Amino acid sequence: MEKEVVERFLRYVVQDTRSNPDSNESPSSDGQKRFGNHLAEELVRLGLSDITVDWNGYVMATLPSNMEVDLPVVGFVAHMDTSPECSGSNVRPRIVTDYQGEDIVLHPANQRTLSPQRFPELLKYKGQSLIVTDGTTLLGADDKAGVAEIVTAMEYLQQHPEIKHGKVRIAFTPDEEISRGADHFYVPAFGASFAYTVDGGEIGELQYENFNAASAHIVFHGANVHPGSAKNKMRNSLLMATSYVQALPSLEVPEHTEGYQGFFHLVKMEGRVDHTKLEFIIRDFDRTRFEGRKQLLQTGIDAINRQFGEGTAEIHLLDQYYNMKEKILPVMHIVDIAKKAMTACGIEPIVVPVRGGTDGSRLSYMGLPCPNLFTGGHNFHGEYEFIPVQSMAAACHVIVSIIREVATFTT
Repeated sequence: MEKEVVERFLRYVVQDTRSNPDSNESPSSDGQKRFGNHLAEELVRLGLSDITVDWNGYVMATLPSNMEVDLPVVGFVAHMDTSPECSGSNVRPRIVTDYQGEDIVLHPANQRTLSPQRFPELLKYKGQSLIVTDGTTLLGADDKAGVAEIVTAMEYLQQHPEIKHGKVRIAFTPDEEISRGADHFYVPAFGASFAYTVDGGEIGELQYENFNAASAHIVFHGANVHPGSAKNKMRNSLLMATSYVQALPSLEVPEHTEGYQGFFHLVKMEGRVDHTKLEFIIRDFDRTRFEGRKQLLQTGIDAINRQFGEGTAEIHLLDQYYNMKEKILPVMHIVDIAKKAMTACGIEPIVVPVRGGTDGSRLSYMGLPCPNLFTGGHNFHGEYEFIPVQSMAAACHVIVSIIREVATFTT
């Protein structure tokens, strides 16, 4: 499946499918609509059935069972959009064959180099082929690698009818990168007993824990007076905002945390003397600590209002998704299936928490338990993104292996 998945992936990544957080449409960009329609046409050619593209851009299809017994319906889900954080237009991927640990110059003019000194994980892939960017855009492995791997696995099963399997459902979602990937996902129409998102990182990753996530939009209202006569009159909202940020735990930020550690992340700050806005994201694996983080943000706002008067500061907190672990623990056999499937493919499962979220985190709370599988990619959302060819092929084999494993439920 290696040749097929690479060719498919290279066709997919040249399509610009960046999601747009400023749009209220679903999908949020025309590129996703075009890509979804392209995928539907491809699935028709591959002979899948029940192919739909709904009003909101969700693509679903069925690989029919070739067995005469009832089996659980397993699903596989990937997202079509790429991150708006980096350009996804005019993506020019290239393949570095037989990588031997050297620096890879991505773009000489802007001095972007993929180096093992900065990215030591490169050394794991000596002797392999790497797909890299040209240093000016992201690659799009998040999550077009997942899309390509699912489609390639379906093609393989169509070409090998001797492999017995039950009914398989696949879905490709829009706008995952802007936290809307499950907004319009109709779980009953999907009809799977459980599913796997194919949206993880390096080969072997298997994830059933993710952050609890919220956003915070904060506004400080100041008062601007000519600085020459401002004593006891001016209220500088920029200084209020600065003081507010500095009161938060300084080491509980993304650049100082790892593993199960949560954080506050200031993602945007803009303003002037009379009006300043902050945007945060809040993340934590533990639900109690997560609620405590939100309360700490609220406490700071309350303190500002006590000092300067009610209404000086406002906060709007919005929960985005929760740790899927709570919904996966009662059905841990689906994680065991994935572990067994990886082992059968000669891959050591790496069970790690997702320091982020996937569509699966929300789908799990919508009644579709949905752990996350690796795609093979690294350094998502930027110009240093890369993916080993052999890892992509391995992901295809794991998908097939999971389907074969589910078919053994009859014995």
